Amino acid sequence: MKLDPKHLAQLSVIVEAGSFQTAADLLALTQPALSRNMRTLEARLGASIFQRDGRRSVPNALGLKLARNGLAIRIAEEQAASFATLAAAGSAGHLRLAAPPIVAGRFLSDALSRFITDNPGCNIELRTGLAHELRTMLERGQVDVVFGPQSLADPVEGLSFLPLIDDRVGIMCRTDHPLTHKKKLMASDLMSQVWLAHSRGSLLRQQTEAAMIASGIQHMQIACETDSISSAFEIVAATELITTMPIGTSTPYLEEKLVFLAFDHPQFHRPLGAICRNNMPATPVVESFLKVLRHDLNEKTGP
Repeated sequence: MKLDPKHLAQLSVIVEAGSFQTAADLLALTQPALSRNMRTLEARLGASIFQRDGRRSVPNALGLKLARNGLAIRIAEEQAASFATLAAAGSAGHLRLAAPPIVAGRFLSDALSRFITDNPGCNIELRTGLAHELRTMLERGQVDVVFGPQSLADPVEGLSFLPLIDDRVGIMCRTDHPLTHKKKLMASDLMSQVWLAHSRGSLLRQQTEAAMIASGIQHMQIACETDSISSAFEIVAATELITTMPIGTSTPYLEEKLVFLAFDHPQFHRPLGAICRNNMPATPVVESFLKVLRHDLNEKTGP
């Protein structure tokens, strides 16, 4: 036996309204049309769901029980419609993001915290990884968007890049490091230093080495390698090691222990943005988060 859920929902309105005519008005139907629907429901059931009370038809025990099922259908429909409306506005849904560890830190977390508070209907998934891991996640459809440097998207066809900031790379050391007292920093000064390097699979490591070679530094004396951004900050703050970090995403962690040196190179240019697959347009929830992130960046850096 297959019942029309629409008829069950209408039955629940009749029970709530107390009369066919009032229910028909609420449902934007004529009273005869609503009566026909109830006769169809009874025919499907092979049983009556109303009993006569004078000139009125009132639901019997079976009718009252089915009306409760009809109410559940109406509630589910209303909830689905509400969710669909929120999803279309980017206020509900599943937001799947990925980023390198440094980008997944305060660069994203501040905006994510505000987005989560304002959009409790959204489910957030934030993953981190190295360049090849992030590309794989995106290509396999495991995430909707990757936030990272443009170089992460350049070698791969089918990916689009939406720039957000120039997260330029800088050379970082502790605030009282001997290099901070030099008026003009030369490549030879950097060549004599001991470095903390990022893991070999990271884009930041590749970019650092390219910039050092372009600056005339053929060899870097590396004392420590790590893929842990928090460890890198702590080690550099406690030793005379120097390292490279993206300035925009690292600045919130400097406090009074770390500083960027006045040394720059064109190779340090590092556009950072949102990377998506061309065949998968950004969903409303992704667009909504991007709006929050842009607002957050404008507040921090100015328009």
